[in-house]
Amino acid sequence: MSHIVIATRESRLALWQAEHVRALLQALGHTVELLGMTTRGDQILDRTLSKVGGKGLFVKELETALEEGRADIAVHSLKDVPMELPAGFELAAVLEREDARDAFVSPRHARLEDLPEGAVVGTSSLRRTVLLLALRPDLRIEPLRGNLDTRLRKLDEGQYAAIVLAAAGLLRLDLAARIRTIFEPEQMLPAAGQGALGIEIRADRPELRAALAPLVHGTTWRRVAAERAVSRAMGGSCSMPLAAFAQDLGDGRLQVRAAWGDVGQAGALVRTELSGIADGLDAAEALGTEAARRLQAGGARLG
Repeated sequence: MSHIVIATRESRLALWQAEHVRALLQALGHTVELLGMTTRGDQILDRTLSKVGGKGLFVKELETALEEGRADIAVHSLKDVPMELPAGFELAAVLEREDARDAFVSPRHARLEDLPEGAVVGTSSLRRTVLLLALRPDLRIEPLRGNLDTRLRKLDEGQYAAIVLAAAGLLRLDLAARIRTIFEPEQMLPAAGQGALGIEIRADRPELRAALAPLVHGTTWRRVAAERAVSRAMGGSCSMPLAAFAQDLGDGRLQVRAAWGDVGQAGALVRTELSGIADGLDAAEALGTEAARRLQAGGARLG
């Protein structure tokens, strides 16, 4: 067995995720310590990610720690991991997914439908913005940055009538009581990889790949491989209002749903849905790529 150092962001949720991986590795006999780090994505809170470099801002410093040998693995929320990793790095494991859906959080209103006309809803996700406006074009969508606790504090201070968050983070931090409603995918399609944890390593560390193999959840990895393939083929980033969600249908089949919107046109959405055999990562990625092709073919509707 080996000694493994985990690079992690220092937010409460990121530390929960790293501690979760540490416990799993310790159960396998490894000794594990955490290397807490603050990333650029954590430091820049006055602008949306799409304007300051995208989600890669949450992983770059962790990758530097891997490159310099200060850490062996990095634990990420998979939806924060760019579709293309830098040369020399690889995704070595994807863990079993938590709830992938979005949550409606409000101190006074039980559902999105209950919000008064013109209510202010907080999110900095372009995906959530276009999907919310497709459901309620009368709403005012205002930026919401910061870690989970900061976002909840801003809501409680009255800056927003409601906010939309990933259900997974609330569940992991025992904050399920804050959830008023869970959005079904038919209402609000999740982001690629939402609710899943990914572990990144240097590609020249095969011994780590082997050590992490028992943590791999194959069904989750196939699902997120299809979702990430949609984003990759679309050139997906924080600047693109794109949703992708795959579900396992059994017998090696996946269903992939995707949506692409335009922030400047409330309700302007292209959606697609397809299913097929995806009994391996390559087949899952091919299914996601085909979903992206169909989205692109329907993109004229956004013109």
